[in-house]
Amino acid sequence: MGGLDVEAMFLEDGALLEGHFVLRSGMHSSKYLQCAKVLQHPGHAEKLAKGLAEMLGRTRVDTVVGPATGGIIVAYELARALGCRGIFAERVDDVFALRRGFEVARGNAVVVAEDVITTGGAAEEVVRLVEGLGARAAAVAALVNRSGKNPFAVPFHYLFSFEAPTWNPAQCPLCRAGRPVEKPGSRQEVKR
Repeated sequence: MGGLDVEAMFLEDGALLEGHFVLRSGMHSSKYLQCAKVLQHPGHAEKLAKGLAEMLGRTRVDTVVGPATGGIIVAYELARALGCRGIFAERVDDVFALRRGFEVARGNAVVVAEDVITTGGAAEEVVRLVEGLGARAAAVAALVNRSGKNPFAVPFHYLFSFEAPTWNPAQCPLCRAGRPVEKPGSRQEVKR
C-alpha cells in the first residue's frame, strides 16, 4: 500500500476515542473509531480509497455501494479510485434499500464499501440487497476491521485491523460501573 500508515492517520486526526460507547451493532466498547474525523480530509479519504483499490487488484467492479452513513464517503472515494460508479443504500423501515434513483443491473460486479466492520451486519445486509437485485457481490472493502475475522461469504479487504473489547450491553463492565454511555455513530438511540 505504498507506505500508507492507516493507524498513524487515525491517531493524527483524533479519530481514536476512549470512553464508553454503543457501537452500531448494539455492542458496547471502551474504544471507538470515528472515521468521519479522518474522512473529513479529502486527501486522507483519497489515500485510503487508493489503498483499498490496490487491495482489490484485478477484481472486476462495476459499482461500489456503501451503507449509509458510514459507507457513503468510502464508497464514493473507492469508486473514484476504481473508475466506476459509487452509490449508497439507505434504511427504509429499518431495511437497507436503494433510493434516489440508484440501481444495480443484473450481473453487475459490486463491491460493498464500509468504514468500520465490527459484526459486519450492515455490510452483509447490503450484500444481500445487491444479490437480491441480481448483481454479484464481488467483495466487501473497509477501512477498518474490528471483527478480527472475515464475517462474509465473499472476499473481505481492509486496511487496518483494530482490536478493542466489545461487550453485550447486559455484560458491559462500564455499564455496571455507571459510566455514561455515548453513541457517536449514525444511529442515535442509546439502549442500555
